[in-house]
Amino acid sequence: MTKTIDARGLACPAPVLMTKNAVEKDNLHAIEVIVDNKPARENVSRFLESRQFSVTASPDGSDFKINAQRTGDDTPAIPEPVRSPISSADHKQKIMVLAATDRMGFGDDELGKKLMISFIKTIKEIGDELWRLVLVNNGVKLTIDGSPVLEDLLAYEESGLTILVCGTCLSHFDLLDEKKVGQTTNMLDIVTAMQLADKVIQIG
Repeated sequence: MTKTIDARGLACPAPVLMTKNAVEKDNLHAIEVIVDNKPARENVSRFLESRQFSVTASPDGSDFKINAQRTGDDTPAIPEPVRSPISSADHKQKIMVLAATDRMGFGDDELGKKLMISFIKTIKEIGDELWRLVLVNNGVKLTIDGSPVLEDLLAYEESGLTILVCGTCLSHFDLLDEKKVGQTTNMLDIVTAMQLADKVIQIG
């Protein structure tokens, strides 16, 4: 039996949380979720895929219907890291950088933009401990065409860095279709990443 969830009119991360609660509480093998915006469609679809569902999303007037069938065990895409109780010296840190702006600091905006460009170009010096780059609020503007660091972000993603871009923020700035790099994400993913990170560096 397929359970239907109507998540229209709800802001992020409510559609994902409703879907998560239904999947976990009822141990569902089939679910249909109705949403009314692209960020919710992408976020709910990605969550269900992370829980081993086969997902199809199709337009239904101005809404979207997401239909999913479980194909495997309910295993989250990002497992809880296992740390050795004997030696933490060998544990490679997971560093998350959270950027909430496209400029650094306050005072002179042009200087702030130059500093942010320099910061993004330099974070590769963190090395392989750089685990997540999360962009929210004005920071999502770094991912669109014309961004002075777009090529750098594309190179980071190509090298294996996970870049998460706030879907609500993209929608607010009407930039959802302009994003060229990173995964559209939601607050549940961001909070989960913060929990799993060993260190969070916040900019802005």
